[in-house]
Amino acid sequence: MDLTQTIFEVIDMRSFSNLWFWIALAVLWSTASHWVMGVPWDLISRARRKGGTAEHDVAELVRIYTTRILYVSEVSGLVLIVLVSFTLTTLAVLGFGYDVEFAQAVFLLVLPMSIVGALSVRTAYKFKADWPEGQTLYRKLHHHRMLVQFIGMVSIFVTTMWGMFQNFSIGVLGG
Repeated sequence: MDLTQTIFEVIDMRSFSNLWFWIALAVLWSTASHWVMGVPWDLISRARRKGGTAEHDVAELVRIYTTRILYVSEVSGLVLIVLVSFTLTTLAVLGFGYDVEFAQAVFLLVLPMSIVGALSVRTAYKFKADWPEGQTLYRKLHHHRMLVQFIGMVSIFVTTMWGMFQNFSIGVLGG
């Protein structure tokens, strides 16, 4: 048995039957819903309840991350759109056209996150237009978080159904 064969046996490139893929999926969406426009949700909750320095910190972090997102969007937005489109198209063709399971798995992780990225850019432009404060800011951050969580739920559902279909097909049909 050579080293390459041993590595592929340990890693198991069949993504949907690999525990690490499902852990990565859970961590990805947990992290995405915890960090709302660059601000940790627990800080937003604390600011909503207690105010004070937490309220100031949330407002400053939102301002910093909104400015940062808009800068990246304006400076290299077109290049990012082209690269993300190319990557998603490549993954879709490899995954679903040529039946490469690893590409399918990465596509099912990257596509919804690119939607979340676009949503964050849209929210940043809305924040720049009127720089909300206090309860208005918290309501808008909460709305953004709910949209991210909805995208996450749909993504997890679709990924789970596709993964079960792949595992069933490979198990029953033999590959």
